[in-house]
Amino acid sequence: MDALLLNLAVALGLGLLIGAERERRNRERATPSAAGIRTFTVAALAGAASLLAGGPVLLGITAAAVSAFAALSYWRTRGDADPGLTTEIALVLTVLLGALCVQQPALAAALGVMVAILLAARSPLHRFVGVVLTEKELRGALILAAATLVVLPMLPDHPVGPFGAVNPRSAWMVVILVLAIGAAGHVAVRALGARFGLPAAGLASGFVSSAATIGAMGARAAKTPALMGPAAAGAVLSTVATVLQMAAVVGATDPATLWALAPALVCAGLAAVGYGAVFTLRALRRPADDGADAGEAFSLTTALVFGATLAVVLVGSAALRAWFGEAGALAAAALAGLVDTHAAAISMANLAAQGEMAPRAAVIPILAAFTTNTATKVAFAFAAGGRAFAARVVPGLILVAAAAWAGGLLALGA
Repeated sequence: MDALLLNLAVALGLGLLIGAERERRNRERATPSAAGIRTFTVAALAGAASLLAGGPVLLGITAAAVSAFAALSYWRTRGDADPGLTTEIALVLTVLLGALCVQQPALAAALGVMVAILLAARSPLHRFVGVVLTEKELRGALILAAATLVVLPMLPDHPVGPFGAVNPRSAWMVVILVLAIGAAGHVAVRALGARFGLPAAGLASGFVSSAATIGAMGARAAKTPALMGPAAAGAVLSTVATVLQMAAVVGATDPATLWALAPALVCAGLAAVGYGAVFTLRALRRPADDGADAGEAFSLTTALVFGATLAVVLVGSAALRAWFGEAGALAAAALAGLVDTHAAAISMANLAAQGEMAPRAAVIPILAAFTTNTATKVAFAFAAGGRAFAARVVPGLILVAAAAWAGGLLALGA
């Protein structure tokens, strides 16, 4: 009985919450709707009572009756300039939420709050869609949604192709990642301006994938040359995230390996921060009102090229393994680093943690993976951004890799 009363109380609360929002909205209309706070509260309780008294059949009858009354209310106000259907649809939904409170009150409460927030955000949402959001951005959002919700579920989730090296779903996830990073950079530019937005987006996106970030920033720089400097700053700062993330994953796997690798990571991090600071300061010196267009949210072509390039790298890596075998941990780590330097670092640190390799012996394979991953980034910088973008980013990538080797070899006493 106590649980039932609690569920009915949730239904009552949802009806009051949604109804209060609609009551306030009614005061703004020339012809107020017939549904206010009392109507919505009663509708929520009617949904709960119908399910308790007669099960799904009575609930269906109640929902149909409320729908008929909502349709009548809409017909009565059809002469308004913009009567809308929001209140009528919300009323029917409130009946169903009231019924849901009987079985899953927590879910019903969450949905009810979401409905109330959505209803209350009418003006900001209309302004965002009608004024802030551009046609290009809407098209980009639709492309990203289609790539994620339509294409991705259709792809097979198992290795295919030569040497069974490519997983189509994983490869498409990389395409989605590039699109998402490009969209994040676009949002950052719109919100903070190019001077701050692209460097901040590059640093943050680097924790997801530095290579993908470089590809996305290169595409933005190629499409909008006025953003070349901030895009280069974002690309370079993504390498800072690479170093920080490597320190985190290696330390979590084997602290002894992190201690042995620390000089290399410190040197690489300082080089990345220093080189990135140069381009960031240049970007910050740009006039705030330079009028640079934020451009497209992302480049679908670049994302597809990125995914295809990754597939080629995977096939090439698998071919080398098949033809020449595993030539020790160094070769294996270097091949793995072509795709993901962190996976190779975790593998080596795991071997050290299990006692199969000394922590100091893991340093060189990890640096080899870091270097081959740098080569992948260099390829993406040229492919996505062209020579001008690569001329700004590649020296920094080489400098960071060289600093990592210098710190590592110095620590090993080579």
